[in-house]
Amino acid sequence: MDSIAKTAAGGGQSAMDQPGQAPLTTADSGNLVEEDPKESKRLTRGRIILRRFLRNRTAVFGAVGILALALMAILGNHVGQWSFTDVDSKAFLQPPSASHWFGTTQGGRDVFAMVVEGTRKSMMIGVFVALLQTSIAAIIGSSAAYFGGWWEKIALWATDLLLVVPSFLIIAILSQKAGAAKGSTVLLIVLLAGFGWMLTARVVRSLTLSVKNLDYVNAARFMNVPSPVIIVRHIIPNIASLLIVDATLNVAYAVLSETTLSYFGFGVQAPNTSLGTLIAEGQRSATTYPWIFLAPATVLVFMLVCVNFMGDGLRDAIDPSSKSGGKA
Repeated sequence: MDSIAKTAAGGGQSAMDQPGQAPLTTADSGNLVEEDPKESKRLTRGRIILRRFLRNRTAVFGAVGILALALMAILGNHVGQWSFTDVDSKAFLQPPSASHWFGTTQGGRDVFAMVVEGTRKSMMIGVFVALLQTSIAAIIGSSAAYFGGWWEKIALWATDLLLVVPSFLIIAILSQKAGAAKGSTVLLIVLLAGFGWMLTARVVRSLTLSVKNLDYVNAARFMNVPSPVIIVRHIIPNIASLLIVDATLNVAYAVLSETTLSYFGFGVQAPNTSLGTLIAEGQRSATTYPWIFLAPATVLVFMLVCVNFMGDGLRDAIDPSSKSGGKA
């Protein structure tokens, strides 16, 4: 026993001296404490969506294109030499030149100034229609699912009725009656939004049915929170991803609808102008004086492509099951 004790005391090593088990120094432990919070820092949902969106090159291209068109619509009148109402009596049907960048029309009006004004008008109509249309769909769809009963029956009946009504003809008749009077653009926005919310409302109703019985909604209900507050604060924010994507894509729908109506003479009318009226004016001389037609048509196609790229990118960035945006 004594020999074993001597051997352990003389030739053995203690646990503190074993390799790989040395205690951490103060400097080493300090480095770990400083690095762990950085590594474990969690990203918010908004930053994750932004990262996924920025990784999508087509979505970024669409966002940059929309921003460029918006800047052109806002600042174009200050950059160009002419207003869309000015007439150059010395330049009728002139091709693009230094004084008229996109050429002139048969009446001597500058095509660039008219395209800028038409882009501004079409984008304004598209954005306001999308916001109003999505808001109507969110309110009606969520309230119908939340309250149920007679209100749900009335909402579904109105939705089904408006889906089968020939909305294009109604909008054409009412907007034609208003003509170029003051407030006709506002009437066109209301009509386009009033006949375009039904499909989105049905989707919102389905999503609301899936979240209205969740714990946070029941807790708010048991705390006697008013029903409108529950819908606005607890239900709609949790289905906001659909509404954001829907509002983005509705901009393209509204611009295309307004352009179609204006092309047939039922939407924006002179002296106002939009991309639809410019395309209608230029298509009659598209083969002989193509610049009148090509300029607004190119802007319209570019706008629709950019809006759809941005909408698809938002959908992929918000959807957690999508892999197109890569890892966050």
